Amino acid sequence: MGHPGTDSQYVEIVTDFARSIGMVPFVLKKEQPGYILNTLLVPFLNAGLTLWAKDIADPHTIDKNWMISTGSPRGPFGTLDIIGMETPYNLNRARAELDPSYGVIADKLKAKMIDKGKMGIATGEGFYKYPNPEYKDPNFLKQN
Repeated sequence: MGHPGTDSQYVEIVTDFARSIGMVPFVLKKEQPGYILNTLLVPFLNAGLTLWAKDIADPHTIDKNWMISTGSPRGPFGTLDIIGMETPYNLNRARAELDPSYGVIADKLKAKMIDKGKMGIATGEGFYKYPNPEYKDPNFLKQN
């Protein structure tokens, strides 16, 4: 991602390098925070976290619904376990300064996950326990 001061030759150099090492470069037309993936991912994760924080549904139900509906191999909570709890907590805590509804998410993440050491795959437990055979089990979508 270049910006107005970036000479286009450097964007091309970086793009060519990325291809040469087996990456798939996605060149953005203009600068913006979060690139493409995080711009799509953060609202998805926060939608799941909001359903959980407001006690509308539990993580397993939310993930299972997403997985059945989209054919995705994991839902928002399986994805959060990969990311870890610290980054989503910090993002929601920072956003809470402008919108208190994000504070509800941050507070629940802290109380139910972080304070209990459930930081995700890195600690062996997040919303799921790891190693987690559920996502590899073809019957996962049929359970419960």
